[in-house]
Amino acid sequence: MDDAGGTLSILEGIDFTVDAGSAVAITGSSGSGKSTLLGLLAGLDVPSAGTVRLAGRDLFALDEDGRAQLRASLVGFVFQSFQLLPNLTALENVMLPLELAGKPARDAAAGMLERVGLGARLHHYPRTLSGGEQQRVSLARAFVVQPALLFADEPTGSLDAATGEAVIEQMFALHREHGTTLVLVTHDPQLAARCGRQLVLSAGRLAGPGD
Repeated sequence: MDDAGGTLSILEGIDFTVDAGSAVAITGSSGSGKSTLLGLLAGLDVPSAGTVRLAGRDLFALDEDGRAQLRASLVGFVFQSFQLLPNLTALENVMLPLELAGKPARDAAAGMLERVGLGARLHHYPRTLSGGEQQRVSLARAFVVQPALLFADEPTGSLDAATGEAVIEQMFALHREHGTTLVLVTHDPQLAARCGRQLVLSAGRLAGPGD
């Protein structure tokens, strides 16, 4: 990217593949480029050079609408900040991606909220839920569309240790049940160790072999 001083290289020489159904952690110190890499892998950001292939499709051969359609059909997201819509109930938040895809929503959303232990909280708004409950709504929303791939960006960063552990247990259980590929950005070595593979970023480069 360009700044006032010229070209700023955030990521360079990144080359790796992720096997379907696997769990991969992207780790590294603050400022190493973890979240930037996740944004590129999801096609939310566009690189100055390079290619990302998702399910055999070159993300950056597609326009913005094409990338959005591919994400909607294949990808789920869990963010540190939950990203729930405050004026929708837990049920309505989970129904939303199904409704946008033109699919039956209410029963599937209610079932997924039941699966993450929130069957009694369907009609609660985010402001009335604890942080752990909000993140479980986020998990339900991500998995209700049965994504082939889940991107998780510091999913326990806003939670205390015990609450974070409960959320992670549910995330990995859903990952196994659905055979979902999991790409997880984290600074937590214990969380990273639960993944079958770790990619360590240092100053915008992979510190170890990518493939």
